[in-house]
Amino acid sequence: MLAKLFSDIAGIWDKYGTVYLDGIKNTIILATIATVIGCVIGLVCGVLNTIPVNPRDPLAKKILLKIIRVILRVYVEVFRGTPMILQAVFIYYGIPYFFGTSFDSIWTVSIVVVSVNTGAYMAESVRGGIMSIDIGQTEGAKAIGMNHWQTMTGVILPQAFRNILPQIGNNYIINIKDTSVMFIIGFSDFFAVHKMVSGAIFTYFPSAFMEMFGYLALTLIASGLLRLLEKKMKGDKTYELASSDQLVMAAGTYRNSAGEPFEERSREFGGKR
Repeated sequence: MLAKLFSDIAGIWDKYGTVYLDGIKNTIILATIATVIGCVIGLVCGVLNTIPVNPRDPLAKKILLKIIRVILRVYVEVFRGTPMILQAVFIYYGIPYFFGTSFDSIWTVSIVVVSVNTGAYMAESVRGGIMSIDIGQTEGAKAIGMNHWQTMTGVILPQAFRNILPQIGNNYIINIKDTSVMFIIGFSDFFAVHKMVSGAIFTYFPSAFMEMFGYLALTLIASGLLRLLEKKMKGDKTYELASSDQLVMAAGTYRNSAGEPFEERSREFGGKR
C-alpha cells in the first residue's frame, strides 16, 4: 500500500509539481506580508490601549481615548471571535453588496483579511507585552524627562518586542496554515492547488498527504528560524558589568554566566578569580 501511495504521489508531482510550488510560494508570500502588516496594526492598537490617562488631563483627551479604546475593543472581539473564512466572505462579498463596488485583486482582499485578523490577536499580545515591563522602567524614564512617546520607543517597546516575539512567530505559523481558507474567495494558495488537482484526477488522499507533509515542512522551517532569532536576541551567554565608581562596586567586577548567579571577584576579601 505504501508503494502505491508513493507511486501516486510521484505521478502527481511529475504532472503538477510546478502548480504545487506556485501554491507554496503564494502561501508563504501571503502569510509573510499579512503577518508583518498585522504586527504593525497590533503595535498601533497596543500602544493606543496603554496610553496613560491622568486626572489632570483635559476632558477632550479622556473622551477621545475612551472612544478609541471602545472602537479597538470592538475590533479585537469581532475579529478574534469569528472564523477567518467568514471574514473573507463578508469582506469579499459584503462590501460589493452594500457599496456596489468590487475588488480588482484577490491578493488585495486576502492580504486585508489575514492582516486585520492577525492584528486583532497581536493587539492583545502587544498590550500584554507592554504591561509586562516593570513600572519602574516608565517611572525612571519620566524621572529623566522623557515623554510618553520617548519612553515607549526608547525603553518599553524594545523590551516588549522580545517578550512578544514568540507570539509573533506563533501567529506567522498559524497564518501559514490558515491562509488555506482563502480558497473560498478564489485565492490560489497551497490548499487551493490540492483542491484543484484532486478534483481533476480523482486521487484525493495522495494529494492530501502531500499537502500535510508540505504544511508540516513549512511550519517546521518557520519554527526553526524563530528559534534562531530568539537565540540571537538573547546575546552572548556571558557578560560583565563594570563600573568606574568604586563606591558602587568596591569589590570589583561582577561576572554573569547564563544559568548561574552573579559571582563577586575580589582580591581584598579573598574572593574567587
